[in-house]
Amino acid sequence: MDFDFALLLVALTGVAGVVWLFDWLFLARMRTRRAEAIKAMTALSEAERDARARAALQEPIPIEYARSFFPVLLVILLFRSFVAEPFKIPSGSMMPTLLVGDFILVNKFAYGLRLPVLNTKILDVGKPKRGDVFVFRYPQNPKEDYIKRVIGLPGDEITYRNKTLLVNGKQVEETDLGAYTGASEPGHRVDGVQVKHENLEGVEHRILENPQVWVGHEGSWTVPAGHYFAMGDNRDNSADSRFWGFVPEENLVGKAFVIWMNLNWNDGPHVDFSRIGTMIH
Repeated sequence: MDFDFALLLVALTGVAGVVWLFDWLFLARMRTRRAEAIKAMTALSEAERDARARAALQEPIPIEYARSFFPVLLVILLFRSFVAEPFKIPSGSMMPTLLVGDFILVNKFAYGLRLPVLNTKILDVGKPKRGDVFVFRYPQNPKEDYIKRVIGLPGDEITYRNKTLLVNGKQVEETDLGAYTGASEPGHRVDGVQVKHENLEGVEHRILENPQVWVGHEGSWTVPAGHYFAMGDNRDNSADSRFWGFVPEENLVGKAFVIWMNLNWNDGPHVDFSRIGTMIH
């Protein structure tokens, strides 16, 4: 079962807000009137009246929790929905740019502000650019988030054959950097994997290719209006638009921009401090 954290956060914020508002409009006034009535009881001693009045004014525990947590939940909800959302990289499809165990932040307003849960755009701020590393809801299972690189924009013709990428008939510039010696994805070998420097119309980044592997999905694709063509930087180990098609505009989540934490599980769990604060290009 897919866990919908956004729905849970909206529900908790809504419940806390309703409880707090109901208390502010009705219950708090009832407690105040009850306390004032107790203070008017001349048959009681002043000390007893004060004690009973304080008890009458005391908030029930659920209301106290709602009042305390509502502003915190609301700030988290607004920040996560409209400013930045954290994600954890689960696979090596974006190596060497992103590694398994990287925790990243995604700019939620780069491609327009959307309502949480409903994902309805309420403000058009910008569009994905070629070369962006973006997060989107997987077209075949929108409850699952994917992260890839934008290769094709609406109207583009993308061709991928013999490990060569062409955009609108022009070959994307590549420079061989030699054998890859960095971290590996758990369960995958990096023997024979080559690193290349790719210049995607001014967006420079590194990709991985394995000369010994044939991905099996080659061809040409014309990107339809309102869609994007996505590929992983780990070209021979990425399930992307070559396999399952285009990313609809309504599935966009945001643009990845920084690594804020890395938990490396190779040779035992530890933090890779060298990756913290790395900007994503």
